[in-house]
Amino acid sequence: MVPDSVVRMRILHTSDWHIGRTFHGVDLLADQSAVLASIAELVAAQSIDVVVVPGDIYDRAVPSADAVLVCNRGLEAIRAAGAVIVATSGNHDSPARLGAGAAFASAGGLHLMTRVGDVATPVVIDDEHGGVAFYGIPYLEPETTRLELDVPTARTHSDVLGAAMDRVRGDLAARSEAGQRLRSVVLAHAFIVGGEATGSERSISSGGIETAPASAFDGVDYVALGHLHSPQTLTDRVRYSGSPLPYSFGERSHRKAVWILDLDANGLGSVERVDLPVVRGLARIEGTVEELTTGTAYSEFEDHYVSAVLTDEVRPVDAMRLLQQRFPHAIHLEWRRPEGSGELRYRDRVRGRSDLDIATSFVTDMRSVPTAAESALLARALASVHREAETTRGPATAAGRGAA
Repeated sequence: MVPDSVVRMRILHTSDWHIGRTFHGVDLLADQSAVLASIAELVAAQSIDVVVVPGDIYDRAVPSADAVLVCNRGLEAIRAAGAVIVATSGNHDSPARLGAGAAFASAGGLHLMTRVGDVATPVVIDDEHGGVAFYGIPYLEPETTRLELDVPTARTHSDVLGAAMDRVRGDLAARSEAGQRLRSVVLAHAFIVGGEATGSERSISSGGIETAPASAFDGVDYVALGHLHSPQTLTDRVRYSGSPLPYSFGERSHRKAVWILDLDANGLGSVERVDLPVVRGLARIEGTVEELTTGTAYSEFEDHYVSAVLTDEVRPVDAMRLLQQRFPHAIHLEWRRPEGSGELRYRDRVRGRSDLDIATSFVTDMRSVPTAAESALLARALASVHREAETTRGPATAAGRGAA
């Protein structure tokens, strides 16, 4: 049991930090450092007692030294702001690495719950109404965790998550029989039915059917979910906080947030969504290079991460450099030949033309006008293809006539 007693229980739910992630090759550590600092400020301003982080703290199993530094500074700032931290591992984390030194960290108020075998061993934090038990369920890969959870026939995420929650409910029941008055919060990293993915999450379907029902969490006061990257309410007691930053252009319309919940004497009292500040906006713009680099309509996006779709009739040369003169954070570019006029449609362009004309035009578009020798080589190659096709068709056709 955590010895420190707090006056009241306010909990901040955040997840999926993905420290060390890049965005189309761009390092996001500065943005991640800024958003973790804003969470620490929120902890202080809202008098938060406990911050829960259900998984994907890092973006990869072996994070870089810089990613570890950014993460540690963020955790230190949150702890200094007055909150105890309870965290689990997600499918991007290495449970062993994230949980290394967990026993020592807990003495300083950072509880890293990464061991499958410990799902029924909560961190208990007291307030004036008694204790709150925080159970950490790390990401459960069915194939690797079913034996440890004593469900050898389990094949799906629902199976192993159900087994983990049976252990949680069993522990709560035993404590209740022993006279211990507890409210409960579960941290879990999973894809729960009803949640909507954003496209920046890594699929977890390799271990069987990837979804599990929200009913798996029946019997607890609040479930802090991680894995999906947008804030979502599945039930009043089961929620995703989403990631603190957008990690795909599909999330450009999302406002990132955290949940702040109060636990009263009877359990869950209230839940409030608090939006996080936008570190840098995302924009998807479309037009010709000239339109994008000179048009006043795009001025508001000059400090955004930009994904541009170019509609020039001919693929522009050095387009990214030109765009970055106006949009220094342009990070993604694609060219889409405009459609609508018949002469630009491929089918219309090749109709009535010989194979040699089409091949010659292709070489011209990709490089330059072929020389006379190159044209002769193309002609010989095409003639060879035609002869081979006729040879192949001949016997088959004759056989078909004989059979008839």
